[in-house]
This record gives sequence, structure tokens and C-alpha cells, in this order.
Amino acid sequence: MPGLPLDQVRTLLAAVDEGTFEAAAEALHVTPSAVSQRVKALEQRTGRVLLLRTKPVRPTPSGEVVIRFGRQLARLELDAGAELGLGDALGPATLPIAVNADSLATWFLPALAEAAADRDVLFDLHRDDEDHTAALLRQGRVMAAVTSSPHAVQGCSVRALGRMRYRAMAAPRFVARWLAGRPLREALPDAPAIVFDRKDELQDRFLRGLAPRRARAATRARHCMPSSEAFLDAVAAGLGWGMIPDMQAGPHLAAGTLVELAARRPVDVPLYWQQWKLDSPDLAAVAEAVYGAAARELAPPVPEPPPARRGGRGPTGPGAAAG
Repeated sequence: MPGLPLDQVRTLLAAVDEGTFEAAAEALHVTPSAVSQRVKALEQRTGRVLLLRTKPVRPTPSGEVVIRFGRQLARLELDAGAELGLGDALGPATLPIAVNADSLATWFLPALAEAAADRDVLFDLHRDDEDHTAALLRQGRVMAAVTSSPHAVQGCSVRALGRMRYRAMAAPRFVARWLAGRPLREALPDAPAIVFDRKDELQDRFLRGLAPRRARAATRARHCMPSSEAFLDAVAAGLGWGMIPDMQAGPHLAAGTLVELAARRPVDVPLYWQQWKLDSPDLAAVAEAVYGAAARELAPPVPEPPPARRGGRGPTGPGAAAG
């Protein structure tokens, strides 16, 4: 992206990261007026509005393009400095990565520890639902993400990691109170459910699988637990039922504090690793560690169906059906 003054690009990044022109000015050791002038000059140069002057400021779609460019440039500068032996002067590299809460609570942190064992690198983790982490890549806020989307964000590569398997579970006393004496597909929608947040649709997805003719089947009473650990504890305490990853369920099943509601109906969530197409040794090391951890801990990815022959018919079932 030629012709963009780097001081103006860095100022735009600071405004987005800090949230206000005043905070960006403090971080850059300039006046708020200087920040405003640089952002305005960059907008005039590109002919686009790059920031919405809200509190906090928010990038427009055009602003997201410039932000991605700025972050990639900063990453390349750090990598070049490391190769030139200037790493001590530049300080450790920071990699912003988006990851879903259940991966963070189970298999993802050991991968980061492995990658950081012999590299001077720091991590800035952004936690969000796997269906929404790709948006952070598009906005330029992260360099890589664990996501449920197989479709690469512009400027990114994508690779399948595997499937995280969830099972509908509840405490025995919850089953006795709410689910006894009625078919599960009838009783479960009326029973309290545990959800991670308002974006969490996994419980509703399970309900629709129980009653496929009721396309709008949904939980009616919900407890929101915005932590993977709190979610598990809430289900085990009998507050509601919920979808629990296999990696977290084992000890509770063995102890009898959780029971599975429908053993033949797990729900698989495919996970993918998306990252900038950037020749960065630190990012490559993290990616390899993530691939290795996923291969050890997740169910294998579902193979892509072969393309249909001309005049023939392709597969009729979903490519990533729960096994």
C-alpha cells in the first residue's frame, strides 16, 4: 500500500487501540490535536472515512484495511529487527490472537507455552465465540484466530484443526426434577439451560437436532455464564443443562456429578486456524505448536467431500455431521 505516511498509519492504530484521540495522544507523546490532524490527513490521502468518532472510536471497513496494513508492517519491522540482532532493543514481540473460550480452557494454552519455550514472544489473547473470531481478523485486531469458518478472511490462510465434540449433560438431580417422565425433545426446551453468552447457540443447535421438524426449537430459560470453567461448574451444580466438551466432561462422568442426556447425539464444532499470510518466524512457530496440540487433543477434521462428477450427484449429507 504505497504512499501512506507511516506516522499517520501508526497514529490511526494508536487511536483504535487506545479508544480515544486523547489516550492515543498520551501513548504517542503528542497533543490530541496532532492525533486528529494526522488521522484527518490520512483520510484525505485515501479519500475515505477511516474512523467513526465515537467513544471508543471505531474503524470503518476502509479503516480496517489500513489497520491490517499497519499491523502487518509493524510485525515485519519486529521480525527484521530480530534477524538483524536488534531484538533486545526492540523488546519482545507481541502476537494478538483470537480464540474461543472452550479451546482456551482445554487444549490451546499448552500450545502457546510450547511456542514460547524458546522464543521471546508475548501473547495478547482476545476471547470470543468461535463463530465470531474471524471478525477480529477482518478488523485487523488480531494476527491469527481459532475460528469455526473454513472460508479464509481476505489476506489470510486457513487450515483445519479438528473437531471439538460437545455432549448434552446435566446433574442427576436436575434430570430428576426437569426431565423425568417426558420425552427429552419435549422436556428439554422448558428446562433451564446454561449458555456462555448471547452469541452461544450450541444448546439450540442440539435441540433442533432432537426435533428436526421444529426448526425454531430454542431454550426458553437461560443462565448466562461467561466463563468456560463457570459454565461447567453451573451444569454440575444443577443450575441447568448444557453442552460440555468431551475434554472437560470425563472427571464429572466418572464421579457421577454429570450424566449424558443423549449419548448418540454429540455435536461437533469444526475448528480452523486462520492467520495472516505473513512470513513471520514467531507466527509460524505458534501455528506449528497449535497444529500439533490440535492433532493430539481434537477429533480429526472431517475430510472434504470429493467434487461431484459432471452429470452426477454429490454427497447428500452434511460434510461435518456430528458422529
